[in-house]
Amino acid sequence: MADLKGKKIAILATDGFEQAELMEPRKALDGAGAQTVVIAPKGGKIKAWKMKDWGETVNVDKELSQADVHDYDALVLPGGVMNPDHLRMDPKAVDFVGQFVKSGKPVAAICHGPWTLIETGALRGKTITSWPSLKTDLKNAGANWVDQEVARDGQFITSRKPEDIPAFTRAIIELVSGNARQTRAA
Repeated sequence: MADLKGKKIAILATDGFEQAELMEPRKALDGAGAQTVVIAPKGGKIKAWKMKDWGETVNVDKELSQADVHDYDALVLPGGVMNPDHLRMDPKAVDFVGQFVKSGKPVAAICHGPWTLIETGALRGKTITSWPSLKTDLKNAGANWVDQEVARDGQFITSRKPEDIPAFTRAIIELVSGNARQTRAA
């Protein structure tokens, strides 16, 4: 596995993030040597959604108002339904994600996470996957939606669901470490 020592990865989330989609990638990225930083619109703690009910809480490492894109090497956007729905309605969150997109740094989104990316206007012509219910939203945003465990198009890495997390995290680690080759789904 590639080494991410010295890499700092932002994870943007709020209450209602899908527990596995934040905690499992974070564990894998930390295990590869990265420093992960949970960023949220509010300080304190945010609460996970675990499939059908509330899950664990996670400490917020940095409030969104204090976060600077230049301090991070990549961005991860966990899914869940509530989390990205709230983030896409938060102008500061959309601006933060948009700055990442403009920087060209890796942006990884899983499940409903691409909802926030849609708001940046950056997905036109990109090959993206997601939870199936976002298919029409992504197509309307100009993306080429595919049904596969991971899709990578330039700086974007996307996956569909918790079962895809191993492939999702592998793709993030490869791209952030510089060991990825460009792939684009057909």
